[in-house]
Amino acid sequence: MVHGRSRPLLRVVPPASAPEPRPAPSGPRDRYADLDDRRLAAILAAEDTAEEHGLNPHTRSTCYVHRCWAHQCVGDPLHVLVVTGHRWCRRCECPVDVAVDETPPGAVHLFCPRCGQAGSAANREVRQACRTSLAAMHGGDTPTLYRIPDA
Repeated sequence: MVHGRSRPLLRVVPPASAPEPRPAPSGPRDRYADLDDRRLAAILAAEDTAEEHGLNPHTRSTCYVHRCWAHQCVGDPLHVLVVTGHRWCRRCECPVDVAVDETPPGAVHLFCPRCGQAGSAANREVRQACRTSLAAMHGGDTPTLYRIPDA
């Protein structure tokens, strides 16, 4: 049996010394108001909302962290998720590389730099999200499923 505390005690902060709360943005669309690509901004905002209501974050076509299409930043080390296997080769225990060709219709290839494979369910999700991202980016002037209401 271990004696003692397993975690530190919480400290009560008197209300007078508590930091002033920052005003919350008026909506998800405000987060992307500075983006020039309004189609991207609309889909980012819509996927943010959908994720709050159950959308699997691994199926997004956009990246809220990098504020871009998913295929444009998928190669960033931040997107390697060892626990879930996204961009990870479990056989070789190393990050999976990604090659994206944005030329229409676009192509996405995931491969392990050691064994050349990347055939996990998680990596198939990454590939599909990137393909969806490419298709959305190349959607051009066609109508979108999402629209940011005018303020």
